[in-house]
Amino acid sequence: MKAIGFKQSLPITDTNSFIAFETEKPKAKGHDLLVKIAAISVNPVDYKVRQNAAKDSTLEVPKIIGWDAVGTVEEVGNKTSKFKVGDQVYYAGDITRNGSNAEYQLVDERIVGLKPQNLTLAEAAAIPLTGLTAWETLFDRIRVDPIVDQGKTVLILGGAGGVGSICIQLARKVGNLTVIATASRPESAQWCTKFGANHVVDHRNLKSELEKLGHAQVDYILDFVDLKEYWELAAEIIKPQGHIVSITGSSEPLDLNLLKNKSVTFSYEFMYTRSMYTTDDMDKQHRILNKIGRLLDTGKLKTTLNTTLNGFTVDNLKKAHQLQESGKTIGKTVIVF
Repeated sequence: MKAIGFKQSLPITDTNSFIAFETEKPKAKGHDLLVKIAAISVNPVDYKVRQNAAKDSTLEVPKIIGWDAVGTVEEVGNKTSKFKVGDQVYYAGDITRNGSNAEYQLVDERIVGLKPQNLTLAEAAAIPLTGLTAWETLFDRIRVDPIVDQGKTVLILGGAGGVGSICIQLARKVGNLTVIATASRPESAQWCTKFGANHVVDHRNLKSELEKLGHAQVDYILDFVDLKEYWELAAEIIKPQGHIVSITGSSEPLDLNLLKNKSVTFSYEFMYTRSMYTTDDMDKQHRILNKIGRLLDTGKLKTTLNTTLNGFTVDNLKKAHQLQESGKTIGKTVIVF
């Protein structure tokens, strides 16, 4: 089968930053499905892994990354029960295994959902990683209750990005929250409004713009941009007994004492935790993807696809990574095979 990977962590402009190669098609065993891939999307985690996985040495075998895919089940393992050959599926995969930048991929069925029927391949490929991240942030980490918490305010830092785009929709249409999203450019602000943000504010004047809205403090803060940059401000504008969730991490220690007097809860969200540690509730991602799929099929949620590249080629993968590395991507970038 054809795959695209890398042996060294090189700048994306380098000729060998990605290389196409042939490798053996794997066989499905245990809980695995063998999926013939039809479309993939690219996320920030892709370029971060590419930049760091082979920084100090050259790999003997090219590393295959990629963590979003749509495809058709071609083979099932002997411990599977959720899918059959011929099913169209979508998933984000497992960061500890070979990724989706290949014609075929093995993936544990417990983290796979049925592809939304009313979406195109490209529209569906845009969803899994960001949809799971947003859902887990709201309903597993914060544990938002749509009835009890109705009308509470959530500040989404990075509203026009892949996670922000789907999280705006889930927070408002499923969580019944008042959504405030950050965006600094007219086109990104328009994107946030399109997906249902009640308010859009400029992150460069965040505190003053929140005050103008009458929301000097908010119930929840979701960091999808840069935790360290916003940490002190977040501690200031979060309400007492509020909750802050971050997907970005920090290279420097954070002063958790800033949260003490307000009894604020802080959580990390890492979408790969369940698959990485084979947690007891690993198959919850299967159920989440199916729930999101139903919401997409009924039109309650919209795909966050913004850019489509046609053809599984080195050039297209490089283009997708360049877009992500620019830091100005709006919505999701998908490659259709």
